Amino acid sequence: MKFLIKNQNNKDRLIRLIISLLLIPSPLIFGETRWTMIAGWLGIALLFNALSGNCYAYRLFGINSCKIPKK
Repeated sequence: MKFLIKNQNNKDRLIRLIISLLLIPSPLIFGETRWTMIAGWLGIALLFNALSGNCYAYRLFGINSCKIPKK
């Protein structure tokens, strides 16, 4: 079983990248509270999704936003 199967198109990846870059520095900007730390960790998870092109929640629900190549 492959773990890093690409299941996001480039638009999804770009949106996740932008959101992650906004969430990661939130504990530094707004102070270290519970919610900013959660936002920072969520930003790290979204950054991983954006860079790898793989979303485990998509896989869990059977969603694939990539175009399937025709054979």
